Amino acid sequence: MEWFYVPALAEVSQGVGIGSEVDLPEAEARHCLTVLRHREGDVLHLVDGCGGRGEARLVQADKRQVRAVITAFERDAPDPAVAIHLAIAPVKNPARMEWFLEKATEIGVSCITPVWTQRGERRHGSSDRWQRVLVAAMKQSGRSWLPELREPIKFSDLMRSATEPCRLIAHCGPGERRSVLQAAQPGQPALLLVGPEGDFSPDEVALAESAGFVPVHLGASRLRTETAGVVAVHLLNLAGAVGA
Repeated sequence: MEWFYVPALAEVSQGVGIGSEVDLPEAEARHCLTVLRHREGDVLHLVDGCGGRGEARLVQADKRQVRAVITAFERDAPDPAVAIHLAIAPVKNPARMEWFLEKATEIGVSCITPVWTQRGERRHGSSDRWQRVLVAAMKQSGRSWLPELREPIKFSDLMRSATEPCRLIAHCGPGERRSVLQAAQPGQPALLLVGPEGDFSPDEVALAESAGFVPVHLGASRLRTETAGVVAVHLLNLAGAVGA
């Protein structure tokens, strides 16, 4: 099933609802007409990225405007059920970072924050490009919740601003580390930090622990950053499912 991302659907759902009209955003409209070759009268499936999904019938389909009237609407429960916030050090290869964004969205993540670390890559990919990857992954996987993509933040600033009751830092350094499944708090929003290829520095680990972060591991293997991010999201989803 082909889904179209229409943020305006969220506003419609709060108002008149069934029978309301929405315009497809430019990129979605172009895909609808030129790639899928939909015409007036066709039925479309829409998501708003905020848990809303609906069916709509095309009533105008031309170069000036692609408009549809809502014929059915429903709202999904938050997905994941417990908020998962992943802060991850950007990787040098743009394709690898985009792969992580895609897979994390497919598995289920609430928020993604790129974090600058002492040993990490300082370059940042295109936020617009990353946002498009998230939207495409949401539609492809049939989800109706779009992860929030936050602006990059310094590690020290993230330590000061973190508010999640469950705070975890995954690293490969010395010291006691629990598994994510052991450390996660079922039913509690979680923030998990994933470091760069060179790992977090000892100073960063110490700062995180002083800010209430619990050291964790992601298994016996040493993982690439983007792989670690995907594994972390999966484990937090599993922890939430087990605790549900």
